[in-house]
Amino acid sequence: MRWSERQRAMLREMGIPPFWPVEAEPVEVASAPDPQPVAAHTALPEHIQAAVSTPEQRVAAPVAPTSTRAAPPRALAPAAAASADDQARVPRPAGVELMDWPALREAVGACQACALCDSRQQTVFGVGNIEADWMIVGEAPGEEEDRRGEPFVGKAGQLLDRMLDALDLTRAEAPAAKQVFIANVLKCRPPANRNPLPTEVAQCEPYLLRQMALVKPKVIVAMGRFAAQSLLKSTDAIGRLRGKVHHVDGIPVVVTYHPAYLLRNPADKSLVWDDLCLAREVRQQALP
Repeated sequence: MRWSERQRAMLREMGIPPFWPVEAEPVEVASAPDPQPVAAHTALPEHIQAAVSTPEQRVAAPVAPTSTRAAPPRALAPAAAASADDQARVPRPAGVELMDWPALREAVGACQACALCDSRQQTVFGVGNIEADWMIVGEAPGEEEDRRGEPFVGKAGQLLDRMLDALDLTRAEAPAAKQVFIANVLKCRPPANRNPLPTEVAQCEPYLLRQMALVKPKVIVAMGRFAAQSLLKSTDAIGRLRGKVHHVDGIPVVVTYHPAYLLRNPADKSLVWDDLCLAREVRQQALP
């Protein structure tokens, strides 16, 4: 495959050679996007081309058109159609929408509202600056995340870290402008890394919404089909959702592919770079 100079520059920033052999291995849960034609991405503006090699020279650019779909008042997803086993479980604590960080972390750690609590090693609450400008939302913990209690680890997490570094961001200790907050839609690992069930998403959704409300990020990047569809209440594939700015509870949301998907499909890294640059522009325009 022939790589353009722009793609080579982007891959160099992520620390990945253009002809990088991909080895499949169990990584954090990530669904492949629905098959569909994806429009070719446009060349990066000059200010973003410069940002790839010299981050300090970044300049804000106009943001892509915002999604025109009207945003209805957001309601928590019902936990309807739960199995008899789930109905017999300990209900999710009341008042999640009013909890502070310590209470929320304790509630997530003790949650037994669905069957995932039976197979997890521990919950995966989230990590990062609780006042971050950027919030990354993934899908569900994988085997390594379940073991370590942190989202986005393993090869998928390493790729995410390189993406963040290309944007002058980090998950490590840093000021709110540079350190992201990372969380998942699900706080427990589905057995064998299967896809999340609707009832499981419904039980975890209040926890994620409360994290979003407490962080108050300037932009959210939803990575993966389940993350995007859960946040946006949409059944559209990622190819239809990416490339524009959505809003959830007044917070701008940019959709992109999951790093685990990129490990299997490295040719789509240029699309993700486009999405991350869009998110950066949204964040820059939100600055005072």
